Amino acid sequence: MKIVAQIKDPIVREMEYFEQKFSNAMSSKVALLNRITHYVVNRKGKQMRPMFIFLIAKMCNEGEMNERTYRGASVIELIHTATLVHDDVVDDSNRRRGFFSLNALWKNKIAVLVGDFLLSKGLLLCIDNDDFDLLKIISVAVREMSEGELLQIEKARKLDITEAVYFEIIRQKTATLIAACCAMGAKSVHASEDDVENLRTFGELIGLAFQIKDDLFDYGDEQIGKPTGIDIKEQKMTLPLIYTLNNCSETKKKWLINSVKNHNKDRKRVREVIAFVKESGGLAYATTKMKEYQQQALQLLDKYPASPYKDSLELMVNYVIDRKK
Repeated sequence: MKIVAQIKDPIVREMEYFEQKFSNAMSSKVALLNRITHYVVNRKGKQMRPMFIFLIAKMCNEGEMNERTYRGASVIELIHTATLVHDDVVDDSNRRRGFFSLNALWKNKIAVLVGDFLLSKGLLLCIDNDDFDLLKIISVAVREMSEGELLQIEKARKLDITEAVYFEIIRQKTATLIAACCAMGAKSVHASEDDVENLRTFGELIGLAFQIKDDLFDYGDEQIGKPTGIDIKEQKMTLPLIYTLNNCSETKKKWLINSVKNHNKDRKRVREVIAFVKESGGLAYATTKMKEYQQQALQLLDKYPASPYKDSLELMVNYVIDRKK
């Protein structure tokens, strides 16, 4: 957590102020809703999304931010929280960040309605303040996230994901929200269209690197310890596995597909799959790709003048690659 505190250092005051604003943005006249949203607010994660928005806005605007920047961060958090609540219902998941999910505590019907409420709150926050440019950014992100999830479901049934399709899925599912944060930060301070697009791409590259890092966690390494094999158990097609499938013999390919489809609960078989992916260079290939995206993201920051905000963004890019979980 030390590195996260370092990243947050130039925007500590803004983050504290944002927490008040975010709580206010969730308020309702319905007591049950207030109880539930209070539960949500008190179980926040590292808050990487608002951090991206504030650091980008300040880097683009000589250290200054405005109310639009706070609104942009609140909108992203409201709509992102709504998608997480709905995800937990869809996945029938009882835990979120180590705590009970809303559907575990209040059942699916209430969880879905709370998700709808948060979504509408986010949209209205933009509409009531005529922030239609910010509304467009987040609306595109939600559309892409939904398409990415559905594309993954469609492809997972056959396990026929090519590398190109894999990158399209993670671009939509994971990278598009970080890209939206970065575009939102720039747009909120009226940066040029070139800067908005440049920083949107910056966010997308970080998102791609972030997801590949998650893929690698499933196989473990010296820092992480033993592999989990959870993605294999859930029949998720990750980059190390896709690379291995595309670069092994037909016999091994059939064995791999059969293992993932029909033997994914067999611990011994899952360990054999992990070992084979490692031997076949799947992890090395995925690590190389992740580092390429990291370098491309850092290059996009080069055009901006030196500032504590730029330094924090560079730290953030490196943290995505070096994190331990």
